Amino acid sequence: MIGKSLQRIFSVARKETVHIRRDPATFFFALAMPLLEMFMLGYAIDTNVRNISTVVLDECRNQQTAELLLQFENSQDFRIVARVRTEEEMYQAIVAGRAQVGIRIPEDYSRRLERGQTAQIFMMVDGSLSSVAGEAVNVTNAIALQESLKHIIGNRPLPVESRPRVLFNPETKSANFFIPGLMVVLSQLMATMLTANAVVREKEQGTLEQLYMTPVRAREVMVGKMLPYLVMTVLEFGVITFFMRVVFGVPIHGSVLTLMIIALPFALTCLALGLWISTRAMTRDAASQMVIGTVMPCIFLSGYLFPVESMPFVFRQIAWLLPTTWQVDAARGVILRGAGWAELWPHFVVLWGMALALLALATLNFKKRIG
Repeated sequence: MIGKSLQRIFSVARKETVHIRRDPATFFFALAMPLLEMFMLGYAIDTNVRNISTVVLDECRNQQTAELLLQFENSQDFRIVARVRTEEEMYQAIVAGRAQVGIRIPEDYSRRLERGQTAQIFMMVDGSLSSVAGEAVNVTNAIALQESLKHIIGNRPLPVESRPRVLFNPETKSANFFIPGLMVVLSQLMATMLTANAVVREKEQGTLEQLYMTPVRAREVMVGKMLPYLVMTVLEFGVITFFMRVVFGVPIHGSVLTLMIIALPFALTCLALGLWISTRAMTRDAASQMVIGTVMPCIFLSGYLFPVESMPFVFRQIAWLLPTTWQVDAARGVILRGAGWAELWPHFVVLWGMALALLALATLNFKKRIG
């Protein structure tokens, strides 16, 4: 009985493999597109804010202010692109987008310091880019604090010194943070999109009725259709991992085998989700729209872009119901933190539960008719 069931499953899988071989566009989308997207996004995404375009209004114009502005440039966070004569010119430069920060040093800056009074530095910051604005304000406050300490304690050592130690990503490189999550998102999009078209293609070509006339059961159709895409998804996940290490230089501190073992139920979950979509949609266009509608929340709520802990309570609970959340955390755990099976086995169990549940749901929705 089991042998006949496996035979029927592999027959469906062989039929689906023939469809893939006869459709070069599908094969290209499955293997090449995720790699191209990884290269584009991997090089384009950079959260390390540097070289903020800055205009300067120096009304004091002496050696002291020149040294102060040199500190801004030496921080590598600011790049002085122009010097203006009035505050209105500084404001217009920010409005026009020529600069994102304006620094104004008043005429009495040095005199107030010599008298022991508080000297001020005025800033205009473009708040339309929150990351740039936050970095500009933080660095400016740090420079102002450093200047204040220099005038208060002179050359004496600071009574308290902070020596932070950044673990796992000491250089705070964006690629090390984003690419482990990006590989998960790209694999999910590819797997879900491919299987979402599996049953829909049968509907559009009118071959679904032929399946109804065969002795193949609904669950065997589902599993058989998933097998070729499962191989492709796991293969693609491994290829992306290879390029992540070789091209982008992201260090892998844990076991790749552990990562691939956890990726298996994740791939099954995504494939099962695609199959469920294919049982609901009547056309490929509708299936594609449903895929985008399900994948986009996974991208934004999974912790790939924003920390789950910073989300409101309701969205935190939704996030832990998404397979992407568990796989992104597992990928970063293995790649960045060197986590092993002892720390990540709950992810494996949860993802298998999601995979089986979605596969059962897709099977129930696939209404197998006989005769």
